[in-house]
Amino acid sequence: MNELITIIWLGGLLFFTGGSIGILRFPDFYARLHPAGKLDTAGQFLALSAVALYVLQDLSLHTFLTAAKLILIVIFVYITGPTATHAIVDAGVRAVIEPWVQPERRT
Repeated sequence: MNELITIIWLGGLLFFTGGSIGILRFPDFYARLHPAGKLDTAGQFLALSAVALYVLQDLSLHTFLTAAKLILIVIFVYITGPTATHAIVDAGVRAVIEPWVQPERRT
């Protein structure tokens, strides 16, 4: 069971790492929001799911309630993450932030 929890947790760290690299590498404001929203939400899901499974190894009422709280946090982030990303994009559009355009290539 501990191996499965470790694999899930490392998968979450992989998503966090990919999101961080995407934020640093993408060219403009709008493109950077994609890894920030998608990969961080997926990383958070995997990492907190691994923590919930780890807590549930010693099954009691206390550990069950702790795992339930972690799952509620996951649900909350899944609802608010895309909403926050949409609000940030809307603020960028209202502030007239231009998207990046690839320069033309000379042939």
